[in-house]
Amino acid sequence: MFETVTRKFLQQLPAETAHDLAIKLLSSPLSGLSGHRRIDNPVELMGIEFPNPVGMAAGFDKNADIISGLAQQGFGFIEVGTVTPRPQSGNPKPRIFRLPEQQAIINRLGFNNKGLDHLVKQVEKRRYKGVLGINIGKNKDTDNLDAFSDYSICFQKTHLFADYITINISSPNTPDLRDLQKTDALAGLLKKMYQLQQQCADDHGKFTPIVVKIAPDQANDQTKYMTEIIVESGMNGIICTNTTISRDSLSDHPLKSENGGLSGTPLFELSNSVLQKVRQTAGPEFPIIAVGGILSAEDALEKFKLGADLIQLYTGFVYRGHQLIQDINQSIRHANAR
Repeated sequence: MFETVTRKFLQQLPAETAHDLAIKLLSSPLSGLSGHRRIDNPVELMGIEFPNPVGMAAGFDKNADIISGLAQQGFGFIEVGTVTPRPQSGNPKPRIFRLPEQQAIINRLGFNNKGLDHLVKQVEKRRYKGVLGINIGKNKDTDNLDAFSDYSICFQKTHLFADYITINISSPNTPDLRDLQKTDALAGLLKKMYQLQQQCADDHGKFTPIVVKIAPDQANDQTKYMTEIIVESGMNGIICTNTTISRDSLSDHPLKSENGGLSGTPLFELSNSVLQKVRQTAGPEFPIIAVGGILSAEDALEKFKLGADLIQLYTGFVYRGHQLIQDINQSIRHANAR
């Protein structure tokens, strides 16, 4: 009841104001009032034991300020970030737009975050003992030719505190970032990241898996090439997918012309197509985390059917709250019992 009333209230506010208020609520003692018992559906992946396969996607808690509050919602794992080496304010406001009839969101935030040092302090002092992913990116003013420097700094400062690290090369809201997905750039970056991962493991005695988050907007052939490079480079998993720049599913919606990444229901089929191609290319054992347009338990089960090992929520959590996490996990239990 408390969560339902709170969510309805927040949805009456401007989108970014509502998000900021939600962060404050989830960092306060009131977060327990909207909490829910975690359902255990264990999954082992990348050498990690996930209590259940439903995670919080990156972007909601960019600064690792509300890990404890999110943990009380029933998630099996939490991914914080995207974090960049230096703080940055992101793009001008307004930069988040709700499309409630479509169960969708457009955002053009632009990696707004308090910077790496803040996130590390928050992660160091967390009480949450569950699975934590940290999503890393590059600063807007870092040239793509120097991108490895930013990813390297982020990895070296976070890998001891993370169960896995996500390399974000697919946000549509940082100029030219998606160029890092092109064949030569991707192969070069991931070769260096693999070498860094191995060196850090040797130096510190802790191996931290790396997953790569990809976009949904490239052609099938490009998805295939990207997947092959990610697998062959020694990376440990893929996240399918980031938000889309396509507006094909919005018809004549008045917000159709707003720049930014579109998430929610309009992304579902597109992200599923990429997921299917990635699974076909990577083979049956390669770890895949699916995100994009999951607004119901049926949506989640479709992701698993297409080859996902784990899933993540963002827009679905905004619109449906922790009840969606419960519904998905109950459906998984029911499906496994048959």
